[in-house]
Amino acid sequence: MKKILLVEDDRHLQFLIREELMDDGYEVAVASDGKEALALLFAEVNEEPDLIILDIRMPRMDGLDAFGHIIKSKIDKPVIIHSAYASYKDNPIVMAADAYVLKSHDLTRLKDTISELLTVPAAKMEPAFQAAAW
Repeated sequence: MKKILLVEDDRHLQFLIREELMDDGYEVAVASDGKEALALLFAEVNEEPDLIILDIRMPRMDGLDAFGHIIKSKIDKPVIIHSAYASYKDNPIVMAADAYVLKSHDLTRLKDTISELLTVPAAKMEPAFQAAAW
């Protein structure tokens, strides 16, 4: 079973996304901000996720800072930036992500992106920025 780390501060979105992904057969761990996500990623007893979904605007540590730490740590897992703001797409740190998906009440695009990133061999992965979502 593929494991996903969902980093999202909105409790309602956490619940909705987690339930949808679990219904699709994924194991989902949830963090409410960047600090909590890094604690989960770097815990010795934790297994690395197969994919990370990262919100940008969060308390304590935002997604950009958390993603910077993830990049520096050389964790080689696909990262989807999942934000309500299209304005971040040109940020150099964000451009290092594997995909940028705008938040929507319809989770189809997010779920399709997850599926694509988890089925493509890592050596063949290219950034899957979705221009249609901007």
